[in-house]
Amino acid sequence: MIKGYAGRVLEVDLATRSFTFKPLDEDIARLYLGGKGYGTRLLYDMTEPGIDPLGPENPLIFATGPLNGSLAPQSNRFAVVCKSPLTGGIGSAACGGSFAYGLKKAGIDILVFRNQSSTPLRLEINGDQDTVDFLDASELWGKGTNATQKALGKGRNHAVIGPAGENLVLYAGIVSDERIAGRTGVGAVMGSKRLKAISVTGTRKLEMEDENKFKDYTKWLRQHFRDHPVLGEKLRRYGTMGIVNTTHARNMIPTHNFKFGHHDDAMNVSGEYLEDHGLVGVKSSCIHCPVACGRDVTLEGVGRIKGPEYETAALLGTNLDIPDLKWVNEWNHLADDLGMDSISLGATLGFAMELKERGMLQSCLTFGESSGVSDMIRDIAHRRGLGSDLADGVKRMSEKYGGKTFAMHVKGLELSAYDPRGSFAQGVEYATTNRGGCHVQGASMYFESTGPLTINPQNLKLKAEIPVVQQNLACAINSMVLCIFTTYGLMPKAVHQMNPNGLLHRTITLLFENSGPFYRLISGLKIMPLLWFEKWLTYITGEKFTSGRLQEIGERIFNLERMYNLREGLTGKDDTLPDRILHESTFPHLQSGHPLDQLLPRYYQIRGWDEYGVPLPRTLARLQVRL
Repeated sequence: MIKGYAGRVLEVDLATRSFTFKPLDEDIARLYLGGKGYGTRLLYDMTEPGIDPLGPENPLIFATGPLNGSLAPQSNRFAVVCKSPLTGGIGSAACGGSFAYGLKKAGIDILVFRNQSSTPLRLEINGDQDTVDFLDASELWGKGTNATQKALGKGRNHAVIGPAGENLVLYAGIVSDERIAGRTGVGAVMGSKRLKAISVTGTRKLEMEDENKFKDYTKWLRQHFRDHPVLGEKLRRYGTMGIVNTTHARNMIPTHNFKFGHHDDAMNVSGEYLEDHGLVGVKSSCIHCPVACGRDVTLEGVGRIKGPEYETAALLGTNLDIPDLKWVNEWNHLADDLGMDSISLGATLGFAMELKERGMLQSCLTFGESSGVSDMIRDIAHRRGLGSDLADGVKRMSEKYGGKTFAMHVKGLELSAYDPRGSFAQGVEYATTNRGGCHVQGASMYFESTGPLTINPQNLKLKAEIPVVQQNLACAINSMVLCIFTTYGLMPKAVHQMNPNGLLHRTITLLFENSGPFYRLISGLKIMPLLWFEKWLTYITGEKFTSGRLQEIGERIFNLERMYNLREGLTGKDDTLPDRILHESTFPHLQSGHPLDQLLPRYYQIRGWDEYGVPLPRTLARLQVRL
């Protein structure tokens, strides 16, 4: 067995309450690493086209990778893969917390749930004894994620759903500790199986090929992260809400359902404001993470709770014209406890507010007014009244009430909090990412508009190349499985310390902006390891990893996801952006919005796809994508 893997897949049939341990497929592990990649391969092979995402045929797959269970910083995350009830295509989400660590300690790489239980159920998995106990969860059904995990007790690692998952909210998530696998509705799939919670325990040790080299390199890298201007300073001090002032300054923060890219009071939901108003502690709920990006705040009547992330602050703050930290904290806490994605929640509330503003919907939701929002969030989770419509997300709301031109989603997944009219490469990424409008499947904006080497974000140079390279890298990262924040360390400290108006900085930026052909070439070469990812993998597995091999693995995963979507009816016509983004400008010097039509053909060409967005046979053959 390849080192770094436990070597086992646990398959559980919830209908018959039976289970089987199977060996991990080493060929799949070599081609797809683990995590999202291995999970996507299983989903494609295990299902027929056209299955109901909330039916028994849809498997729910929890997947770790070769770095999980190690001391590598930001490595204890797991991926969840299934058919998405929100988009009808590939569904995937990643989560921190401690569940991935627990799975590897239990000697499990992949955990697959088939079929559905007839009654509420929870599982206790003991990896040392190779047992799975099927326990009644009736008393936990209806409880929030916090109360559920408290009732399950310490000594095990848990993954649970809240009322949103139980009631099949299409953007419900799965929670581990204080972290959530939020996107694409994976929690609704878990709820459809009447699976309330999974608890794992074990004492198995991760085997490495060269443990000493791995430890020495990891020790160096942890210090590098601590010394890094973003990982060790900005994220540690302000959390992800430190991004608020950057996106606001660059006219990219969603405001009034993405009608605008700035808000005069955006500072009130920034990390800097939080540091001075209400921050009661700094902590990370993820194991072995030196960054500690999590914030703690105090909520009246509740006490000390986890604070919001950037996406939540923007989509439940400026996007609703309510940039008030008090309300953002409350709504973030509600979303986590009820078990739903705060990105989709904020976008859906914003869409409903614009429907109300235009006289297309009768509701209590109004831009700039907090009254009724908390109750609506609870109604969404329990599918009460109008909340049941909002529980289906923006796409279905627009099909029922109208407003498709300002429905902020791609492929059914609501946009995250970076307005792509101020970041053209990010717009291409939104349009083409297989799970829909998500930023963490590439984070192109960081290498274009929000990072230290800000190129012109509104010309066409490098705007097709960046998403390809970043999407491939993100697929590999989500298959190891690592936190996407590890990529912040790609920019050396010296770059951050440059004078942005200085000659050297301008020269480097200009060279990067005009490096399209070289950028594509260097990313695909199977040269020596350029990043820490490849060295970690080599030291753990004993197999040689290079930057080019990592890009190839990511490209393979991305193309397999694409083929899954095509099989399920999503085509190149779905590689688009909301009409508001395409046709309405938020910048005075631009006559229209995002020039996707000029960039998409080049993106397809670089990908090795035809003009309709279908991977060419030679591309699939080169990548060894078996259909």
